[in-house]
Amino acid sequence: MAPQKKHPIRIQGTVTPGFESVQRLYEKQMQTMAEANTQLCIYHRGEKVVDLWASATGDESFSPDSIVNVFSSGKSLETIAVASLVGKGLLDYKAKVVDYWPEFGAHGKDELTVADLMRHEGGMAAFDTAVDPEDLLTENIKRNRVGTLVENQTARFRAGQRSRREYHAITRGWILNELFRRVDPASRTIGEFLREDISTPLAADAFIGVKEADLGRISRVTPLGFGFQFLESLKPRFLGRRITHNLPQILGRLLKMIPSMRHATTRGAPPPFKGMKAIEFFNQPIVAIGETPSAAANCSARGLARIAAMMSAGGKWEQREYLSAGAWAAMHDDAIEAEMGFATSDFTQGGVNLFKEVGPASPRIVREFSIGREGFVGWMGLGGSIFQWHPEHQIGFAFVPTALHVLDILNERGKVYQAEALRCVENLQKG
Repeated sequence: MAPQKKHPIRIQGTVTPGFESVQRLYEKQMQTMAEANTQLCIYHRGEKVVDLWASATGDESFSPDSIVNVFSSGKSLETIAVASLVGKGLLDYKAKVVDYWPEFGAHGKDELTVADLMRHEGGMAAFDTAVDPEDLLTENIKRNRVGTLVENQTARFRAGQRSRREYHAITRGWILNELFRRVDPASRTIGEFLREDISTPLAADAFIGVKEADLGRISRVTPLGFGFQFLESLKPRFLGRRITHNLPQILGRLLKMIPSMRHATTRGAPPPFKGMKAIEFFNQPIVAIGETPSAAANCSARGLARIAAMMSAGGKWEQREYLSAGAWAAMHDDAIEAEMGFATSDFTQGGVNLFKEVGPASPRIVREFSIGREGFVGWMGLGGSIFQWHPEHQIGFAFVPTALHVLDILNERGKVYQAEALRCVENLQKG
């Protein structure tokens, strides 16, 4: 994406007293960063305290009810689905996957546990076959088109690495969807569960598998051009750089990834989808209608923040229990720190990352990953989206952009809102 023509920036929404600084920061970011359309929504202790949306492109159709592909932020939606089965006593994170899906065990996968899949340690960061988007339609998933493909995969791990963890950017959701529908009493997919048990009762726009009637609500995502990002990275901040990092910072992050990339099992793998050549492939209606939980959830910030608020409150919302106390605790338990290729992650057995406090002696990339997010739980998506919750302060947080800043690997552009929200909450507590 080249930089858009200048348009009057249309910023709308509200904040409650005590969170005015978040609105000021949002307005500044919309004026100074390379943004198209964005939504920011934050809950605190059950109250919606920030509800902002804006367009820098003159898009009159963009609203707080627009839905956007949030890429890997959808991974936290799939973890909620799996946790629901744990809460019903139907699934155990420490059990082997073959206990629920015997055919899964072929080709060296027989010892893998559910927790291994959740922590990105399943040895299937990429498939040996590109998936036909038609096979991801709910009815075709139930015909076992994807299940058969998964069963035929061989578990492969990065050679010479201490950690078996390798980011399953897209495949984790496809695998978990097959496990989920085999265990769910109604044989539902994750997309069906999300719509029936979470999104509809919570009145939250968060979907894995968009109905054809809702395709018009989708606001397309567009990556920033690499040439544009390179030129912007040469500018110092005071001269109006429109991306988060300068060239040395970008190169530093990429250099840290090279050792892991050299041993990645994804090297030489086919594209995840048949016919996929670029990120814009995700804008195709067939991808939105199908179920790719880890990389193609279409959501609004309002919807994600409401779900995050429920999670920050221990799985309950307005007198309704969405996750039992035991399921919620198990989902957040047994975090194991391990290197994952682009950052050191702390994934729990339930598949969410715990962002913990880190000291000044920690590696710089670890500090940049965590500082400003301390206490948050969840994950984030390619190009900028963030869907996380903060149990201690009961914060539900969601940032949803349509301009993808792909070189902002740790999503620090949206992290500034998390850090400011934390400051606001701490000031309210002091005051």
